[in-house]
Amino acid sequence: MHYNASDLATGKTLIKVSEAEKRLGAAERDFIHTASIGFLTPLRNFLEGDWKTIAKERRLLQNRRLDLDACKARLKKAKAAEAKATTVPDFQETRPRNYILSASASALWNDEVDKAEQELRVAQTEFDRQAEVTRLLLEGISSTHVNHLRCLHEFVKSQTTYYAQCYRHMLDLQKQLGRFPGTFVGTTEPASPPLSSTSPTTAAAATMPTVPQVASLAPAGEAPLCLEEVAPPASGTRKARVLYDYEAADSSELALLADELITVYSLPGMDPDWLIGERGNKKGKVPVTYLELLS
Repeated sequence: MHYNASDLATGKTLIKVSEAEKRLGAAERDFIHTASIGFLTPLRNFLEGDWKTIAKERRLLQNRRLDLDACKARLKKAKAAEAKATTVPDFQETRPRNYILSASASALWNDEVDKAEQELRVAQTEFDRQAEVTRLLLEGISSTHVNHLRCLHEFVKSQTTYYAQCYRHMLDLQKQLGRFPGTFVGTTEPASPPLSSTSPTTAAAATMPTVPQVASLAPAGEAPLCLEEVAPPASGTRKARVLYDYEAADSSELALLADELITVYSLPGMDPDWLIGERGNKKGKVPVTYLELLS
């Protein structure tokens, strides 16, 4: 069976895209696993364990408070009745039989007051005990909040790493597809890279375009400049930190290692998506999307 160049290019492109999708899937699985262990599981354990216990103890405390209020009201009512029963009657208008009834009622209300006071002491003791238990549980939430904040920071960090990995995989795929002969490369602006407030990629990703497909040190129609003849400008050089490892596609590019510092500068007529990078006595083109320019 005969295959033309277009079929071969399509097949190679499909293979590269499928490999990139596999890497994206692996990164997503790692992110889901990390988020589940580091954030979702601790939160679920807290909601199903400690939080249920705290809610239960708070309900008990509320019930103890209602019981205490009821005992206080009962004691207040008993004391009012006792005071009314012990009021000294008028000797001229009150018959002897009323003295006996009044003394009997006073004794009954006195017993009722003693009983109410006893119930109040028991209710107060139970309320104080439950209040102490609830207070200790609520104080323990402070350390739990610290742990939740740490887990949340880890979740944001893992999500940032996941988005950075996806972005890097797609940049690598875009670079590989651009090397295939006859591969169509669109001229539209690439989509903006993912932003994250907690990632060092924010500065570079927010201000720099993606890796270009073709870079040249000289304008069209002129012979390309020799890197050995390129000299840095008197002013305009900057330090940059490398965000990701970068494998040079040819001898005109400079291979990069993540987190290393290099000197970068641009030349007149140079593709704005690329810079000249220098590390020691080595120099070459580097994509700006792999750099974080330092002030």
